[in-house]
Amino acid sequence: MTTGLRVCVVGPGAVGGLLAHSLLDAGIATSLLAHQRREQQIRTHGLVLVEPGGKENVKTPRVVGRASELGEQDVVFLCTKSIALPSLAPTLAPLIGPGTLIVSLMNGIPWWFFGGRGGDGSPLRLQSVDPDGAVSRALPPAQCLGCVVYLSSSLDAHGRVVPGAERRLIVGAPDGGNVDGAEAVAALLRHARFQVSTSGNIRREVWAKLWGNLALNPTSALTLATTDELLGSPLTRRLIENLMREAQQVGERIGIDIGMTVAERIAATQRLGAFKTSMLQDVESGRPLEVDTIVRSVSEIAQHVGVEVPFIDTILGLVALRNRGLVERRSRH
Repeated sequence: MTTGLRVCVVGPGAVGGLLAHSLLDAGIATSLLAHQRREQQIRTHGLVLVEPGGKENVKTPRVVGRASELGEQDVVFLCTKSIALPSLAPTLAPLIGPGTLIVSLMNGIPWWFFGGRGGDGSPLRLQSVDPDGAVSRALPPAQCLGCVVYLSSSLDAHGRVVPGAERRLIVGAPDGGNVDGAEAVAALLRHARFQVSTSGNIRREVWAKLWGNLALNPTSALTLATTDELLGSPLTRRLIENLMREAQQVGERIGIDIGMTVAERIAATQRLGAFKTSMLQDVESGRPLEVDTIVRSVSEIAQHVGVEVPFIDTILGLVALRNRGLVERRSRH
């Protein structure tokens, strides 16, 4: 099944690096497409994973900085930050053929979520996600699979992948179709020792993860607090509950029922203990935040379907200002 398969991981950072290393460790030839600094890092030191106990497991895959150096692929895993995608997507054209499966492992609402039509059947392309349609033109939604990521992984100061214990992934096609493609990708990932399930409603799975991220990511970026601190304070917990209720209403309006109450979702998060959200980690590292796909996209959907979301709009305004400050400071250095 894996013999002769052309596989590329775009964005071999914390998640993409773990994915690529696992595929390579399973004997699946995998190429990497990386930005200049990460490309040079992997060329010089290899793709390094730190195993329990501190031992380094080093792979030496082909890594390039331009898609044209690789050509058409059978499977492309997109593991970049969502903020990079509008400018990156058109450059990926050499990777994408008519039979290429495009698998997104990214936070927030993806460009393929509505397939061009909203939950009420009217035309819908989210300006916050795909401003001029360039992403959908470069990465056709009909060829896309969603992959919802529940794993812990980070890069240390040396660019080494430091994996956590959880390795759970959910794969599915946006419209519940392309079952064969979803099963093929799931089998590939299982071969790489991930815990993989397939879903006939991947939009629901995306929204279920977004439900928590929408509330916890921006509040942690603003307060610099971990999740246990946010949920342990009655005032910030109340804010998070209100954010989640609004998102739940928007989800219901577009036909998504999570099948869980706000209290149940918060209890599940509390069982995970103290952890830093991706936005908090980005703030601490001085990186731009994924405001558009995680927060602004939900505000835009709410406006489209006629749901008032004052808490979401308020947190959007605040975290957008925090992000602007990060971007300005980064541009000065």
